[in-house]
Amino acid sequence: MNHDTPLSTAWLQALRAQARQAPRRPRLPLVVAGHTPGSVEDAVLGTLPGAAGLGLSRQLDARGPSWHLRAEPTEAGITAALEPLALALRAAGRCGPWRNEALAVVGAQGQRLGTIERGAVRVLGLATQAVHLVGLAPDGRHWVQQRAHDKPNDPGLWDTLMGGMVSAADTLHQALARETWEEAGLHVEQMPALSHGGHVEFARPSAEGGGCGYMVERIDWFVCEVPAGRAPENQDGEVAQFALLTREELVRRVAAGEFTLEASLIIAASLGL
Repeated sequence: MNHDTPLSTAWLQALRAQARQAPRRPRLPLVVAGHTPGSVEDAVLGTLPGAAGLGLSRQLDARGPSWHLRAEPTEAGITAALEPLALALRAAGRCGPWRNEALAVVGAQGQRLGTIERGAVRVLGLATQAVHLVGLAPDGRHWVQQRAHDKPNDPGLWDTLMGGMVSAADTLHQALARETWEEAGLHVEQMPALSHGGHVEFARPSAEGGGCGYMVERIDWFVCEVPAGRAPENQDGEVAQFALLTREELVRRVAAGEFTLEASLIIAASLGL
């Protein structure tokens, strides 16, 4: 590829800068049963109705202030303490879209601490995991999807062939298989040369809860070849359309801002930029 393309110079640098941003406002550590899995804006919990009854307390030590959630130090105990907190945040209008989907809450070493409703993770600055699939046609063109226009995040923007969250019930490969079927109607075991391509990491402000969210996410991306004659077909209503783009078309449209930030960085990495 010509190294003077927009993606390989200023545009790619801008993408990477967008993926790593400080919070809009100061955030305090969120401590749960001795672990610190997230962070939160002070006012979010300070003004939350019934905070003390939820087991929340603002504490001060030599490192500064932090919010503590009382919980039994087991996965079941931490989950039981997080559930009413998520519901209280929802009632106060301090959540993202409520999905009735549990995500894992992990500690500093990646150990699973408990689970929480997906809509609460950004407000509490909890780390999440997602998976994406870069799909290639046999002739080297790239399959991409346009996100449905009614999706709560990035409606109408373009994406990789598939992208989705890893739920609390999934392993990484289970999420890859499920999301690939739901979004593209394809079975990963029927696609040759499936391989793990790498990962990208994000830490940036998000719009959840009226702008008090903070996204901390690792996205693992895979590459596969979609067999000839097997065009993707959406199953869950979350994709507006699919398109098959040459490398040059893909670079031009990513550089023009037509793709989500996540997809843009994954595509850049998959192209070796």
